[in-house]
Amino acid sequence: MRFRVERDSLGERQVPADAYYGIHTVRAMENFQITGVPISRYPNFLRALAAVKRAAAMINVEMGILDERIGNAIIQATREMEAGDLTDQFPLDVIQGGAGTSTNMNVNEVIANRALELMGHEKGRYDIVHPINHVNLSQSTNDVYPTALRVALILGGRELARVMESLSGAFLKKGEEFADIIKMGRTQLQDAVPITLGSEFTAWGVTVGEDVERLRVVLDLLCEVNLGGTAVGTGINTIQGYAHDVCDRLGDIVGLALRPADNLIEATSDMGAYVMLSGVLKRIAVKLSKICNDLRLLSSGPYTGFHEINLPPRQAGSSIMPGKINPVIPEVMNQVCYQVIGNDLTVTFAAESGQLELNVFAPILAFNLFESVEILTNGINTLRENCVQGITVNEERCLEMVRSSLGGVTALAPVIGYEAAAALVKKAQATGMPLEKLVEDMHVMSSEEYHALLDPHNMLGPRQNRKA
Repeated sequence: MRFRVERDSLGERQVPADAYYGIHTVRAMENFQITGVPISRYPNFLRALAAVKRAAAMINVEMGILDERIGNAIIQATREMEAGDLTDQFPLDVIQGGAGTSTNMNVNEVIANRALELMGHEKGRYDIVHPINHVNLSQSTNDVYPTALRVALILGGRELARVMESLSGAFLKKGEEFADIIKMGRTQLQDAVPITLGSEFTAWGVTVGEDVERLRVVLDLLCEVNLGGTAVGTGINTIQGYAHDVCDRLGDIVGLALRPADNLIEATSDMGAYVMLSGVLKRIAVKLSKICNDLRLLSSGPYTGFHEINLPPRQAGSSIMPGKINPVIPEVMNQVCYQVIGNDLTVTFAAESGQLELNVFAPILAFNLFESVEILTNGINTLRENCVQGITVNEERCLEMVRSSLGGVTALAPVIGYEAAAALVKKAQATGMPLEKLVEDMHVMSSEEYHALLDPHNMLGPRQNRKA
């Protein structure tokens, strides 16, 4: 392998001759071997970083502080980076010290060396195009990294919202399909009162849909960026008006309504929006995990459990028990949700642990938030495609459990009183006699009244009038 020698304030390092990255990236590769997950694993993040560099170069050229020929070469290099042409040049571990400085320098070096090539020069000729003096002009890691992180999270969050809408729609469609299937409702895993299977699925669709709206609200918060604040939010080393102009230009490039923070000093150190996003992701995960628990319960058995619904069989369930089929799709979604819930705790600690004008733990925030958004998106797609859309119902089993339950006695309470109804239940449990027979023998009401009150169809909502 051929090498070129690059220098920084600490000395020299050999850099692979064909690499677009430089000495800062090499040092970071030596320092941070943590997860084995490179920043190139997150294409939205790389595209956002490239867009920030392009917007900065364009405004710097327009303000007359960056040579137009150099600026155009930088802009072209960022376009190639946004297109994914340079993805393999970002080997840094996503978790790193320095508040993301290594990531910013990796980007600066790659863009500078590609710009040099575009201008007909060899890589490493930083006397012509410099990673900091030119590519990082009017910028700091402390405004570049969080701005790119926010843009990337918005892009990923929008995709998550889209797949959540699809899952909500799948549940609502099943709600319509099962609208006439009467079954026993349960509270605390004990018989309650009859409901329809359709109403259960509709409720799941509604609760997922509610979180789409919550997610969109927090994504809008991420549109407020600190770009132009540079090191601590004062805008040092920029020109008056730069922060507003570069934010507008970046918004045009990425197609988002970005806006400069009202106070760039506050925005540079504050991690509140990330905490809120992580909280919404946790809320989504908690709800989805509960739904998957319900799906596993309702399909349990098939001979010794609820067995009211059938989940699509996806694979053989056991290496020892022939014919066993397990609810593997809800199970994997449960595990996705547990990971997201755990990630939220890491985000909480990272956001709380910053000091003074900067929170240096942005890389761990990025790692956990990217993972949560990605695995939720993938998990929801899997749940919808491989489970929810193929669910079928065991109608006779649902009716059998309604008929055999004493939960319907709830409908008698307004007529005969709570204590009398409870006494009926206890006697039925003790003697094994049918509830209808006990009501008849005790002359509580006529058979016609009994059947009208305990008709499952009449227990699915409020009574029609006070005398019914």
